[in-house]
Amino acid sequence: MRLLLVRHGQSPSNVARLLDTDVPGPGLTPLGRAQAAALPEALAGEDIDALYASTLLRAQLTAAPLAAVRGLDVIVRDGIRELSAGDLERVPGDSPLGHSYVRTVFAWAAGDTALRVPGGESGEEALARYDAVVAEAAASGAGAVAMVSHGAAIRVWTAARAGNVDVSFAASHALDNTGVVILEGSPSDGWKALSWAGATVEPATGGGPAGEPVDTTGQRPGTPSAGRPR
Repeated sequence: MRLLLVRHGQSPSNVARLLDTDVPGPGLTPLGRAQAAALPEALAGEDIDALYASTLLRAQLTAAPLAAVRGLDVIVRDGIRELSAGDLERVPGDSPLGHSYVRTVFAWAAGDTALRVPGGESGEEALARYDAVVAEAAASGAGAVAMVSHGAAIRVWTAARAGNVDVSFAASHALDNTGVVILEGSPSDGWKALSWAGATVEPATGGGPAGEPVDTTGQRPGTPSAGRPR
């Protein structure tokens, strides 16, 4: 199955740089609505058999224009919502507490899934719910599925499940609003990332898309707080 993981359009909390993971959450800014409107053209070359969105309002609003153009129903599933911030909800993403959230969720992708966000979920719980929605889509027989989800959830799940994406790559490559990660595979055979925000993903040998080196500090040069979710 070809799996397109799409980050939602810009939300007010993105602008305010706050952790915002509660359901239903805010809608989209004017820029976010424009990004959502541009998504059908951006994905015009993709055959999409099914379209999913998380239970967060911003994901459903982002999926709506694509659904209208393709004549698809939006299948809403809680499993692909953002990784819960728990007690850190509404904390600035660039604060020490915000950084602790990022360290915890990327530790899940490295295999330390017993860790728990204070007042939130563990890695086992978060990855299991995401896995369940992907497995549902794969079992449907669809050849290509798009899921409108969230920045941290997409990056952490991809690092945990794609054989050619490691944690340092996912942590150092932020995904812009309506950015897309494309994977191929199945729950039984595993997943391979084909592209990340339009750049080809090479095997995980210490490099990034098109040979771009990965900064192991968790940040691209010139990129503020690359681990910021929402």
